Amino acid sequence: MAMFQWTDVMSVGVASMDHQHKQLFQLINQLYEAMQAGKGDQLIQDILMKLSGYTRTHFAAEEEILRKIRYPGLNSQIALHKAFVDKVGQMIRDVKGGKKIATVSLATFLKDWLVTHIQKEDRQYGLYIQHQNLAGCP
Repeated sequence: MAMFQWTDVMSVGVASMDHQHKQLFQLINQLYEAMQAGKGDQLIQDILMKLSGYTRTHFAAEEEILRKIRYPGLNSQIALHKAFVDKVGQMIRDVKGGKKIATVSLATFLKDWLVTHIQKEDRQYGLYIQHQNLAGCP
C-alpha cells in the first residue's frame, strides 16, 4: 500500500510539473513499500540516490519555467530547493558513512516536505500563471 496517493488537489496547474511531482511521490512510496517489506535499510541508499537525482532534474525544470514567466518568487523557490537538495545530500553521506537513519522518519519527512512544498510554494506559481494568463506555459 502506498504512503501517498496523488489527488487533483495537489495539481499546480502545470502538466509537466504535476507529472514530475507524481514521479517524486512514486520514489517516496518505493521507500515506504521497502520499509513495509522489511527492506528499508537495504534500499535506503539506492532510493535516496534516485530521489536526489530526480529532485535535481525536477527543480531545474521548475526553475527554468519560473525564469521564463518571470515569477517573482523564483529566488525563494531556488533557496527552498537548495535546502532540500542539501538535506538529502547529507542523508546520503550519512548512510554511506554507516549512520542508521530511521526509514519511517525519513519517509515521513520526505512526504511532509513534498506535500507542504507543493501545496504552499508551488501552488503559488500555478496561481501566478493563471492570473497572468500564461496558459501556454509548459
